[in-house]
Amino acid sequence: MSLPPEKASELKQIIQSHLKKINIHGKIQEVLAETARADHSSGRLSEEDFRHALQRRGIIDDVMKDLRFDQEKATKPASGSSCKPVIPYGDKELTELRQNPSKQFLHLQVLGGKAFLEHLQEPEPLPGQVSSTFTLYLHFRNQRFGSKPVPCTCEPDLRENFLLELCRDAADGSKMMDAATMLSICDPIHFVLIKTDICGETTLVSSYFLDWRTVLSSTNAKTCFAVELMGVGSECKVPAGVLTVNLELYPPPAVTLSADVISTQRSLERARTAEKDRLFLVYAKQWWREFLEIRASHQSKLVKIFAQDENGENRPVCSYVRVLRAGRLLESSRHAARFVSLLPHERVPVLGGGTGKQEQWCSLMAFLCRGR
Repeated sequence: MSLPPEKASELKQIIQSHLKKINIHGKIQEVLAETARADHSSGRLSEEDFRHALQRRGIIDDVMKDLRFDQEKATKPASGSSCKPVIPYGDKELTELRQNPSKQFLHLQVLGGKAFLEHLQEPEPLPGQVSSTFTLYLHFRNQRFGSKPVPCTCEPDLRENFLLELCRDAADGSKMMDAATMLSICDPIHFVLIKTDICGETTLVSSYFLDWRTVLSSTNAKTCFAVELMGVGSECKVPAGVLTVNLELYPPPAVTLSADVISTQRSLERARTAEKDRLFLVYAKQWWREFLEIRASHQSKLVKIFAQDENGENRPVCSYVRVLRAGRLLESSRHAARFVSLLPHERVPVLGGGTGKQEQWCSLMAFLCRGR
């Protein structure tokens, strides 16, 4: 089980304070001195002998006896897959957040799905019967969540609660943000819907980016609306289904923004993004001209500058590749190459068959969720 860095640091501090409280260093020094005097004749003291000496004195048992964790909370599975951390989502925890807010959260509640017409003719699965399932994944800033799998039906029972921390990366996470500061957080919530068939094969159903800032203009910072999920690839213009989503801010900001302010902010962000795209296009054209002038053989070289993502949008290929800090998980470039070679490759299916080659690049979240 992996912990987020802040939780791991908090756990280390708890253990260190406990060891300091029972004076573990002094006890270890006493045992070390006694063991060294007892083994003075042999002239050597191994690590195994020292460990046995600590066990005989009962020091290890004393440490583990007091250092206990709530096993039920530690092992309680989140309402979702393994990538979803354990988060408070019950009525009791949400009530405590409203009364004594220590951080700012965005409570996202999925109230179910409907209009997944591709599965209209599929019968309801019987109890214990294996069927294809839907799994909904969410990504917001550096947080990832996953729902529990539900059977694929026209109205899938996707009902989940997620708590998204707004200022997790901030230097002062305890400082409350006002509505204007929240408006500057342009990171969307990325929905990725995955279908898993009875053989375990995964299919990307939809990839949707939700702008959550509409909640800033709602009364009591709470709103409910429908999210229309579109298909992917050649079906990116065809609706795949609808999710009913409820958003609520904890605690609500003191000032409610108007819808015009939020619309103006979005327009400014779109204009800034369009200007960046235009500058990159100018740079790419200039680079391509210089590349062709180097030698004549470059005329026949295949150089990929733009690629379509799962939503049919053209993006620079450099935006798909990110630096991932693996730490000690991958020891060398050979291990990284081996890791990549184990990822299965899937060709994009073309409606009607044929030999036409169709490319579809995926965003990082969609790629990780699909696993291919």
